Amino acid sequence: MGSTVVEVVIPHFPIFRLRQKSLVRGITLSLAAFITSLLLAGFPHIQNLHGSSWQIVALLAGAWGMAETGRCMRGKWSLYSAGVLILLYADLVILMLIVFLVAYPL
Repeated sequence: MGSTVVEVVIPHFPIFRLRQKSLVRGITLSLAAFITSLLLAGFPHIQNLHGSSWQIVALLAGAWGMAETGRCMRGKWSLYSAGVLILLYADLVILMLIVFLVAYPL
């Protein structure tokens, strides 16, 4: 009786390779951190805004997303570098909003 070898092909997306630069990973981390921070602060109900110690984790995830976006900067200036710079400014705004949501109830 012969044996059957079954091989499973796992796709290798760059978003899952942490050693490679990925602009999508940086944007996804930052947006997920912002949405998580909003939900942890009780966003849908404006009158019930409150702080949560778990928002620090969202802040760290946002900082990691900004670092991932910063890794994508190239040495030579181009329109791609300008786009990455705009995304870095957007990540900075997201980080400041998370800091505001953490510090607001104080």
